Amino acid sequence: MHMQQVKETTPIMQPHSAHWGAFSARWDGHELDVRPHPADPDPNPIIDNLRDALRHPIRIARPMVRRGWLENGPGPDPRRGHDDYVEMDWSEVLDRLAAELRRVQQAHGCEAIFGGSYGWSSAGRFHHAQSQVHRFLNTALGGYVRSVNTYSAGAAAPLLPHVIGPMEQVARQNVTLEQLAEHTEVVLSFGGMALKNSRVASGGVSRHTERRAMETAARRGCRFINVSPLRSDLPPEIHAEWIAPVPMTDTAMMLGLVHQLWADGSLDRGYIDRCCDGWDTFEDYLTGRSDGVAKDCAWAARICDVPAQQLVDLARSLVGKRVLVTVSHSLQRAEHGEQPVWMGAVLAAALGQLGLPGGGYNYALGTLAHYGRRNNATPVAPLPQGSNGVKAFIPVARITDMLLNPGQPFDYDGQRMNYPHIRLAYWAGGNPFHHHQDLRRLADAFRTLDTFVINESVWTATARHADIVLPTTLTLERDDIGATATDPLVIAMKRVAEPYGESRDDYAIFSDLAERLGRREAFTEGLGAREWLSRLYEHTRRGLEKMQLPAPTFEEFWERGELQIPQLPDDGGILRAFRDDPENAPLPTPSGKVQISSPHVAAFGYADCPGHPAWLAPRHAPTAEHPLWLVANQPYTKLHSQLDFGRYSMDNKRQGREICHLHPDTAAARGIREGDIVRLHNELGAVLASAHLNPDMRKDVVQLPTGAWYDPRPDAVHGVVCVHGNPNIVVRDLGTSSLGQGCAGQISTVQVERFDAPLPPIRAFDPPLI
Repeated sequence: MHMQQVKETTPIMQPHSAHWGAFSARWDGHELDVRPHPADPDPNPIIDNLRDALRHPIRIARPMVRRGWLENGPGPDPRRGHDDYVEMDWSEVLDRLAAELRRVQQAHGCEAIFGGSYGWSSAGRFHHAQSQVHRFLNTALGGYVRSVNTYSAGAAAPLLPHVIGPMEQVARQNVTLEQLAEHTEVVLSFGGMALKNSRVASGGVSRHTERRAMETAARRGCRFINVSPLRSDLPPEIHAEWIAPVPMTDTAMMLGLVHQLWADGSLDRGYIDRCCDGWDTFEDYLTGRSDGVAKDCAWAARICDVPAQQLVDLARSLVGKRVLVTVSHSLQRAEHGEQPVWMGAVLAAALGQLGLPGGGYNYALGTLAHYGRRNNATPVAPLPQGSNGVKAFIPVARITDMLLNPGQPFDYDGQRMNYPHIRLAYWAGGNPFHHHQDLRRLADAFRTLDTFVINESVWTATARHADIVLPTTLTLERDDIGATATDPLVIAMKRVAEPYGESRDDYAIFSDLAERLGRREAFTEGLGAREWLSRLYEHTRRGLEKMQLPAPTFEEFWERGELQIPQLPDDGGILRAFRDDPENAPLPTPSGKVQISSPHVAAFGYADCPGHPAWLAPRHAPTAEHPLWLVANQPYTKLHSQLDFGRYSMDNKRQGREICHLHPDTAAARGIREGDIVRLHNELGAVLASAHLNPDMRKDVVQLPTGAWYDPRPDAVHGVVCVHGNPNIVVRDLGTSSLGQGCAGQISTVQVERFDAPLPPIRAFDPPLI
């Protein structure tokens, strides 16, 4: 009898999904049990961050209103980020928020409302915070100022259509990991293919296959070459060769390689003549006919700090091989980030490899789990966002510039536009104090708003700057559908735990807000959350039905917990079709060919992005005062800053602080030993971290990943110091160029020294005063 009772009351494992993998979980009210999907050959360990998340003290239990906004009303306020909060009932806070939304709309128009969000809050297709907030602003208010592109690929996304085709085609529907494993002879990887990055996919990933594909290729004899200041940017088991140029000099290195091919007569002239446009203009630059400087290997060696003969030998070793050139997102997250993206395509074209199985150019392969996989034959439909009546937009990484410079002009992709004057920002599912740069300036920008609203489940730094904070559920506290366009497994993400405190789903929040604005029906279409899940799933069911495949109903799918759907053939996409028949399958570029140079881009007249790929020296390079390059890359212990308080993340900190890597010789010159707390600083501020001595990196580089929650303190010398380890306090807020205006946040310059003062306590995970 007792055993029967235990069997009936013990929770069962429920299927679920996150951006870092499919899993199952159960919650008994005290402990969360999490297990990766049994079919996953290489599960991502950051799944363990979920174990401590559901009832962590940093969760937000009730609606909160910042005291200064409540007492003084809307308006710019220097106290944002330092103020305390007042609890409020849902009914009253929604009444106040609806009135403020109506006030801004009527007084200033929807052009004064910014819909801020990023797409990483949930792997679910319905409870996708970015889609929810944008749908609400469109259907309930009539529109909002939006952002375009991403922090990850803000330079590449606008550039690639001018050169070779849309990023979606070049990164996702091109060379797959299957092709790499079977056909590739040389992988020349600029920025590497770090597994910490490729094990993450928006919408989830059921099988992590990147490691296995690279191992299979390596066993077959494929040669991997990691061009990066960090040896760890390719997995050690494939025994990659390592070339470590000076950061931000990859374009010069590629130019040297192509010049060597030209000098040796090894260019694939047949491919260039048949499939490329603008070679002659580029060749004038390459050979120095246009500027008097030949971009040969000797020239490149002086810039890159790589021996000239090594570059010569590398260029000659590529000829006649099936070569795959990759360029990671990290390279274009820097000054002039468009140039290595463009030059990577030119290098692959010069070798005549574009469109070959396992060869050519797959921009950013190995950067996300989306890339290098087949597309599904019938994807799950996203939540419709409605029609946006506002035409104004900004490149996503220009948020601070917009808020601080209303009405001022800016350039973007051949257009001259003006920053709108934003009075109210509504954020959901994002933490710009993780992915933006110069955080002191970002905080100042948010203080210019009349009102800042956020839907959030935990007290991030962004939530601490908001005027109205509405508590939302975590993914394990709601039902959803996990799916993405390149993973064949659709997952019924079943709720595992009851919502924390008074938290609500974004959909419930926006439904009640829309009702107060007289637009509930427009937002909900009369459907509850479960009915929306069924509607989104129906798109997949009908697709299966059309292919005369088993097409279970929504209820059958929900009962089973997952659904395997077919994928499209691995046909190489537009680049394969173009190679096979350039006349009848032209590329979607101005000439229908690969644009080695582009008259269209040249006509923009941008000095920082000319009409062909070029070496452009960075404005910010090491100096006597700040002699080290800082590489602020993605963390391996969490996705961006999500669940930084989780078990796996916290177990991999030291003294509660993020770990930075520096070469033993660099450390010795500064009296730094393993485990010492160090201070990285420049003219923007300072950050504390724990030192790890690592010989597998350049001596002039220090590496500190992003992701540590921002924990600023006033500092008499540096103005402000993040005591927890967020490097974005010392990364400059620059656009990549006038064309892309992408985030240049991967690289900065700093000085590093041992920190011998008493260690300040970490308060990043302490709730604000309420």
